[in-house]
Amino acid sequence: MSTPKFADLPEIAGERHAWDVWGRDDELGSLNRVGPAEILAATQTVRDGTVVPLTLPLDEPDPGLFERRTAFEHVVETTRNGRDDKVDNLWLQFSSQWDGLRHVRFREHGYWGGRQEEDLDAGDALGIDRWSVRGPMGRGVLVDVARFHVEQGRPWAPDEAFDITPAVIEEVAAAQGVTFRPGDFLILRTGWVEWYRAQSPSARAAMRGSVGNGLACPGLDSARETAEFLWDNGFASVAADNIACERLPVDRGKGFLHRRVIPLLGMAIGEFWELSGLSEACAAAGRHEFLLVSAALRIPRGVGSPANAYAVL
Repeated sequence: MSTPKFADLPEIAGERHAWDVWGRDDELGSLNRVGPAEILAATQTVRDGTVVPLTLPLDEPDPGLFERRTAFEHVVETTRNGRDDKVDNLWLQFSSQWDGLRHVRFREHGYWGGRQEEDLDAGDALGIDRWSVRGPMGRGVLVDVARFHVEQGRPWAPDEAFDITPAVIEEVAAAQGVTFRPGDFLILRTGWVEWYRAQSPSARAAMRGSVGNGLACPGLDSARETAEFLWDNGFASVAADNIACERLPVDRGKGFLHRRVIPLLGMAIGEFWELSGLSEACAAAGRHEFLLVSAALRIPRGVGSPANAYAVL
């Protein structure tokens, strides 16, 4: 099924939306772009069977960056027959994660498909479990912005704001020999996770509560043109190794990319992914495409999920 170009999508409150592309009762959004043909093609990217984990330990970042998102509590119970354990106070947006279609609404116009709070409260619509039945999985493409800048001798600071615009993505992809296909999962590496892990405990502790209050990092440019680029290239989703996938602090003059892509384009977003191993593996192999395998948790009414993601090269 062909999809309209971004410029041909209808507008609501000055923003383009894709609510009628797959029908207003749709619950998969841009994941509809990945079907059996795309999955089969993605398996053809596997050459040597190298498996690279893309998720942080569940207790990282340490400490958490958001005040109210505290670390989980792992409780182990010992019985005469062995051990059982449980996890309490687990925030699904704490570590490497997917932000699902219940996560962000577009002002008073609602969530994906125009759903309102009462629609979500009344049932399971847009729960991450709906998305998880498709993995998600497909062809992943790494655009290693951090490595490219370092190798080119250009300034690069993971703790400074930098807009990764469509032009930047295209430049890096061209240098890597990457071409995009509809249904791809775009994976962006900024080097932020490695930078954060290298900071002292006191420096990391000082960052707690700083998201939206001065914390800066490179990330996707939040402009409307970025949403257009993501849609017209047919990406199923986008994930990065920084805090919000998009650049921080948010440029209020451009707007918040989350509100453009999650509720309006039906595109889930990955955050806090661990991409250093993938960067090394792709550089060594001389290719930046792979089979992306993820297992979002089947939590009815779930807003998000740990990514549980791997790249297979």
